[in-house]
Amino acid sequence: MSPSKPATKKSGKTRSALQDVVTREYTIHLHKLVHGRSFKKRAPWAVKSVVDFAQKAMGTSDVRIDPKLNQALWARGIKSVPHRIRVKLERKRNDEENAKEKLFTYASYVIVDSFKGLETVVVDTE
Repeated sequence: MSPSKPATKKSGKTRSALQDVVTREYTIHLHKLVHGRSFKKRAPWAVKSVVDFAQKAMGTSDVRIDPKLNQALWARGIKSVPHRIRVKLERKRNDEENAKEKLFTYASYVIVDSFKGLETVVVDTE
């Protein structure tokens, strides 16, 4: 391959999905994310994995974890992290005056009985 310019979109519309405020519910499969991780690093790694997931899913680098979500990740100790967890990711506007970014993501815990048949859901914010 020759070192040429990166491919650019020809259409006049650029992706501005970051500008809208949206709330979605996701199921994160933590078991595969902490697989092979040493026991004393599993829960901290799970928290970092949730942050990474939220950054990729919502497109914001500023992710804030709800204390209840943190408690749910740590509920069974440092080494036995839940296999799956249901999270609600809310992309919100950042109203702070010194904010580097216009938007941030707030991740909170959703309690479910079973993960069977659950899919990603867009939640109405009203």
